[in-house]
Amino acid sequence: MSEQNIHWFPGHMQKALRDIENKLKVIDVVVELADSRAPLYSTRNPILAEKSKNKQKLLVLTKLDLADENRVKQAVEELKTIYDYVLAGNLNDRGFIRQIKAAVKMLGEPIHKKQAAKLMKPQALKVMILGIPNVGKSTLINKLANRKAAGVENRPGLTRAQQFIKVDQDFILIDTPGVLPPNYENKTAVINLALLGSIRQEILPLHDMALFLADYLIAHYPQLLKARYDLSDEALSSPEAMYLQIAIRRGLLDSGQVNTDKAETLLLNEFKNGVLGRVSLGEPHDK
Repeated sequence: MSEQNIHWFPGHMQKALRDIENKLKVIDVVVELADSRAPLYSTRNPILAEKSKNKQKLLVLTKLDLADENRVKQAVEELKTIYDYVLAGNLNDRGFIRQIKAAVKMLGEPIHKKQAAKLMKPQALKVMILGIPNVGKSTLINKLANRKAAGVENRPGLTRAQQFIKVDQDFILIDTPGVLPPNYENKTAVINLALLGSIRQEILPLHDMALFLADYLIAHYPQLLKARYDLSDEALSSPEAMYLQIAIRRGLLDSGQVNTDKAETLLLNEFKNGVLGRVSLGEPHDK
């Protein structure tokens, strides 16, 4: 599979990058989101990090309930050396939303101190929400605003324009479209993005993705596969053997014949939706 033939950087992303750069001039705090299942390299956009490097920055790792918690703890320690503050959790957890609000207020304290020194009334913090597609930006905004202020779906590219959303007297949020880098140097990151739903799965050959995922899960999470699909040890000897047994166990047929393509699609969808259990993906710089 050749990454140079993969195109996922449409015109609205180029425009979004320009708009983000312009709006950052008046932003107080940046909240960047990444997926806990691949937070170090795959689901963070280095271009966004570079453009916002002079701002107070909170990194929020989302979907912790779907990720391998030990792997996330290791990632958080590494990411703390890059960001002012790092949190990992589930955006449907009210306690986690309170933690995010508290962290934003803490990062905004220097702004309010400057305003107080000028005898100004404290102003609502202008907070920009950044990240690649499908990491939970719209969900976070809706939770912070306590209303449906942004559209939410488990697919990339739903938000196409910046939105200004007043949360309360403390916050004004600026939602931005998910923006990916124009290219990735490493194939693993590209496949991770497709597996997690941050780029359309159709961009990559489904069979290649399914083999990649099967190899990884057999090596790192065999017990989850056994529990979910009632697999034998023999079925975990290869991706092909595994998909064949999944198709047999689930009755995935086509004209009366076992259809392993349907088994591949099943595993890809169940992984993306978190049905398999808590799984973190290997990343390009893993040793």
